[in-house]
Amino acid sequence: MSTQEDTVISTTTDSPPQNKTVGGGFTVLLAEDDRALRRYLQIVLERAGYRVIPANDGLEAMKIALTVAVDLVITDGVMPNLDGYELCRFLRSAPKLTAIPIILLSALERKKEELEGTEAVEAFLAKPVSAEDLTECVEKLLGCAVQV
Repeated sequence: MSTQEDTVISTTTDSPPQNKTVGGGFTVLLAEDDRALRRYLQIVLERAGYRVIPANDGLEAMKIALTVAVDLVITDGVMPNLDGYELCRFLRSAPKLTAIPIILLSALERKKEELEGTEAVEAFLAKPVSAEDLTECVEKLLGCAVQV
């Protein structure tokens, strides 16, 4: 087997890559109401090797989290139906979901320290977020080798 074959990364969205060292085979739940931004973030994460389950809002994300095993949640702060802050509170209060790492995305200037008492997120990223910042944050939280 050649070294070059080992580094090939699939960029299709039909199935997660088989290379477990890239993206680690982890599943990410992505809750973002802006369709274009959600698609961009989904492509960034899939190219990094993650399986991404997109959700249009916090309510849809909550339903997904209850039915599908996810390794990490990325949520926008402000969304219709159920916002990201409420989604975080729900995830932290559900016994089977409380350990899932959460990344909160927001255009609002809030710091992680301000959120710890209520939403207890592991990371806060301000919008617009770069592909590099997002993948580095996900890598750090999941402890896997991400290559973009």
